[in-house]
Amino acid sequence: MSTLTTANQLTLLRMLLIPAFVILIVYDYPGWALVVFALAGVTDGLDGWFARRGQQTSLGAFLDPMADKLLLVTTFVVLTIPGLGLVNRIPIWLTILVISRDVVIVLTVALVSLTIGRRQFRPSIYGKAATAIYIVTCVVVMFFNFLGHASALVTLCVYLSLAITLISGIHYIVHVARIINQPQPAPSPR
Repeated sequence: MSTLTTANQLTLLRMLLIPAFVILIVYDYPGWALVVFALAGVTDGLDGWFARRGQQTSLGAFLDPMADKLLLVTTFVVLTIPGLGLVNRIPIWLTILVISRDVVIVLTVALVSLTIGRRQFRPSIYGKAATAIYIVTCVVVMFFNFLGHASALVTLCVYLSLAITLISGIHYIVHVARIINQPQPAPSPR
């Protein structure tokens, strides 16, 4: 099977949409930015659909989560930047918290793998919920920027993002502690 499957092409397209999204926000086209963000979401759904139908590759397993993180981190950062004339912005403290959570997760996986050996870190329901709430928050912020007015719904989404970041972070710490304390399998005889 070719490495550049339809699923992987869609993932690459999602990565290519990120600069377009940033340009549209910076040059004050919030409606088009929202359309590009939605299109990126569609490519995410489609690449998963193709991958589940026999197009799974190791490249896709690496690129897909990276594309998702790049899109979300970029969106949070751009929607936080002051001076862009956005009516609704994501508070800098939330952006720092969300990015820090992801950095801590990546560093923890690396450290655990280096010190006690490779372990399985499956995505938790809280991590998936965090991603979903982050996406909803970004969409709500962009939608009300398109409408050109503030909304209490933006504030609600910001605090929901804060709550799920803390919940998923605490859950992750407990999960890592369990993994670290698991007995390692005995080496197989040679």
